[in-house]
Amino acid sequence: MVLTILRAMQQDASISNLALAAHLNLSPPACSRRVERLERTSLIRSIVALLNPVKLRVGMLVLIRVVLERATPESFSKFEEAARKVTGCMECHVVAGEFDYFMMVRTRDSESFNRLHSEQLLYLPGVRQLRSFMTLKEVLSSTQLPILI
Repeated sequence: MVLTILRAMQQDASISNLALAAHLNLSPPACSRRVERLERTSLIRSIVALLNPVKLRVGMLVLIRVVLERATPESFSKFEEAARKVTGCMECHVVAGEFDYFMMVRTRDSESFNRLHSEQLLYLPGVRQLRSFMTLKEVLSSTQLPILI
């Protein structure tokens, strides 16, 4: 039952409690209690609207590899604090391998990215190297997690 609720809500979080209850063959109050329990236990972290980046004029997606000067807890902490403030930064991940971080940034176009690069990215603390990749086409972009339980 939990997995069915999670799958249904991942596909359409705006589904009404009445429609979800009918889908699950539950009464609306029972359905509502189950969804509330999923929220309390953090299986449902939040319910959001997915906005259209092109319509909002931030259609360019830039992937950025970051290498820090040093791999110390302090340098990681300073970088992460600053990365959270980068305009249009959608994701930032510590990664294993030949670089330290992977960032996803949304911006309007190459000119606005160039401005972001010169005004913010170059000043991120502890950075030795930035490699930016402007995407040409999004083949797949999903917010739906695989439910393997």
